Amino acid sequence: MKFLLAVDGSDNSYEAVRSLKYLARTEALHILHVLDVPQPAYPFMMPEVAQEMYQTVERNMRDDGARLLDRIVSLLPLDAGPVTKHLVVGPPADQIVALAEQLKVGLILLGSRGLGPIKERLVGSVSHRVLTFGTGAKLILPGPLKTLRHILLPLQGSYDAEQALALLQQKPFRDPPTITLFTVLPHTRPPWPVDAVSAEHMETHSLNRGKDFLEEIATKLRQCGYQTRVSAKLGTPVDAILEEAGTANTDLILVGSRGRRGVTRMVLGSVSHALLHQGAYPLMVFG
Repeated sequence: MKFLLAVDGSDNSYEAVRSLKYLARTEALHILHVLDVPQPAYPFMMPEVAQEMYQTVERNMRDDGARLLDRIVSLLPLDAGPVTKHLVVGPPADQIVALAEQLKVGLILLGSRGLGPIKERLVGSVSHRVLTFGTGAKLILPGPLKTLRHILLPLQGSYDAEQALALLQQKPFRDPPTITLFTVLPHTRPPWPVDAVSAEHMETHSLNRGKDFLEEIATKLRQCGYQTRVSAKLGTPVDAILEEAGTANTDLILVGSRGRRGVTRMVLGSVSHALLHQGAYPLMVFG
């Protein structure tokens, strides 16, 4: 699997660098720094002067960017894999997505907020756009990944399960973690009148069916060398996932980015986007 590591010099992007020690050796590690060069903001400035000013700023930013890439390389694990540095100009999210698609990388790594948290909350963060439009898996770090012993894997159905299996069968982690497979079922009752005992029986039946589904996936993961456990609960997805993550001492949440239809990636209220903005756990997103 190829990795694309996007860095901007922020604390969170350095956490993405440090996370490599928990990932398997990659066949190719591409390190990207994007220069978002500002245009001169003086409308009455002569075009020649504006162009010269822009070129001076770009040249200085290129020098700083080259030094940043050299520093990042010096911090990599010794067995990270073959390294290629990329220094490009343009909108950061667009450049990350385009290079990942061009190189056909299997995993994009980046920090979740970068250097401008206030601006990013107003106009949409780089990590949000990469999550929405990027191909392959994305590892987004809102803070340090201190260890990687336990992963929480919420699944919403067979499509999520297939995508998760495809990723985990590639063994992207240096040491196989324990994986808790988790599903959340809504508190639903039939439209006709029903007593409390019958309603509880139906909910129990739904939970058991959910656990049976998870056990099928867990069996396949155990064949790949992972230790597993399963859990099913009633509730709302984000709240239940965060509650389970706390109970299970989760180090990383692994979750699908969109459903069976690609258009669902545009739904900003999706579980993966909500978990990204909640920012309590490192997040790896597939699909």
